[in-house]
Amino acid sequence: MHLGTVTLAFLTAIASIHASKSEVEIQIDHAVECERRTQKGDKVYVHYRGSLKDGGKEFDNSYDRGKPLDFVVGEGHVIKGWDQNLMGMCIGDKRTLTIPPEFGYGNSKVGPIPASSTLVFITELVGIQGVDAPEVKASSSAPNIVDKVAESVKTAASEAKKVAEAILVDAVDGDQEHMEL
Repeated sequence: MHLGTVTLAFLTAIASIHASKSEVEIQIDHAVECERRTQKGDKVYVHYRGSLKDGGKEFDNSYDRGKPLDFVVGEGHVIKGWDQNLMGMCIGDKRTLTIPPEFGYGNSKVGPIPASSTLVFITELVGIQGVDAPEVKASSSAPNIVDKVAESVKTAASEAKKVAEAILVDAVDGDQEHMEL
């Protein structure tokens, strides 16, 4: 019976450790198609806004500095939440990363970031050293919209022409009334 209690306690402890382990949440805000995605060892250039999940207070912002952060991804130069979750991106991709303390700064206070903070980073991959940016392709709906606008303009011009002709005929004929206006 004692062995069963120890086994149950051990399994319960393992289950609670597994259940409490947090993961980084990734939200894809903008996806780009490309042939070459970020991979371990790439020098990348990332613009970002960092804020605290609790209260939303922004603590850092590369856009204000006018220069993206550059680092080699996958080699421990940045917090784990970035290192592990900025791989597999195309230039132009935007992701929001919600990073629990285990993948951020842990139990340490760093500058304006309190210990044990969950962080939210809005990231944009602006470059990979040695890799050309993918061509931006117009969406397939763009020509459709242009065609619809052009057709609307043609219709309006045709209607305006008919009205103008009616007014001219009226001016030439004199007293004839036109109720279509």
